[in-house]
Amino acid sequence: MKRLVIKIGSSLLASAEHGLNEKRLHTITKDVSDIVDRGCEVIIVSSGAVAAGLKKLGLKEKPKDIKLKQAAAAIGQSSLMWAYEHSFGEFNKKAAQVLLTRDDITDRLRYINAKNTLLTLLDYGIIPVINENDPVAIDEIKFGDNDFLASLVSGLVEAEMLVILSDVEGLYTKNPGLGGAKLITCIDKITPDIEKIAGGEGSAVGTGGMYSKILAAKQAVSYGIPVVIMSGKKSGLLSRLLEGKEAGTYFKPQKEKMSSKKGWIAYGLKSKGMIYLDEGAVKALTMQGKSLLPSGVVKVEVHFNIGDAVTCLTNDGVKTAKGLTNYSSVELMRIKGKKTSEIETILGYKYSDEVIHRDNLVLV
Repeated sequence: MKRLVIKIGSSLLASAEHGLNEKRLHTITKDVSDIVDRGCEVIIVSSGAVAAGLKKLGLKEKPKDIKLKQAAAAIGQSSLMWAYEHSFGEFNKKAAQVLLTRDDITDRLRYINAKNTLLTLLDYGIIPVINENDPVAIDEIKFGDNDFLASLVSGLVEAEMLVILSDVEGLYTKNPGLGGAKLITCIDKITPDIEKIAGGEGSAVGTGGMYSKILAAKQAVSYGIPVVIMSGKKSGLLSRLLEGKEAGTYFKPQKEKMSSKKGWIAYGLKSKGMIYLDEGAVKALTMQGKSLLPSGVVKVEVHFNIGDAVTCLTNDGVKTAKGLTNYSSVELMRIKGKKTSEIETILGYKYSDEVIHRDNLVLV
């Protein structure tokens, strides 16, 4: 059995002028139902609530005012979910609404609870339809776009594939609107050159362009999850994909799979501070797989507390790693550059020999 996370973009499902594209949604739900009938477990991450709500509010484009955008999301989400429920019902499938904010991912207990809820729904043969909880989300707790959310969900449920349905066939060698653009069918590794090809603005309705999809793919493949970006306008592509046939752009997963916990640290948590390291510490972390000791710390920036995620940088400011700190910034300022044997003498206590244990550290 394959467990797939399928992300569906706003431009496929809705527009400010026409509201929900129920015909397109019906086609997609039929394709999803077909692969569920073939034994797949599917979790949908769906955009479109804000766009669906714009028409009801009489707006022709996504508002900049956050309160108006949240109102559009609130009114559009009910329409979006009703459309999914009604459409899946025609194929004898049941759907469940799951709304998330970044807080649900950054808090470890809520992260685990979200995972348990999604897996329970799958156990009962129900298709979860996830969206960001836009009516209550503010910048500090927003994911930014649903491509990123889909990637996080893929790691959360240990999916076997992330499929991003787009309004284009996949990643092209250049803007597909220009002559001579060719579809890239397979990508072994997401390099800076690949990211550069994907650069550009998103649509007028959605928040994510191709660049955000590439960043989401880069995150998912680090979990060991293959990613496919393909058209959501053509029927039958999901079944074609399951049969091993080419569809869109395929991104190969990394061989060394990141654990769910380390993926949570790397992508689910926002960094609260920065720790600058000497050359010896950078080598110990990146080449020897060791923990970070206070002796390797040369500078501490921004206030953070015990257990917070912090970014580790070289002395020149190059990001090296991210991890959960055993000491606050105040404590670390006092013990930086010192031996572990000196910690208790300086602070009067000692939580750990390590500033960040290697089990709680991921290279970036």
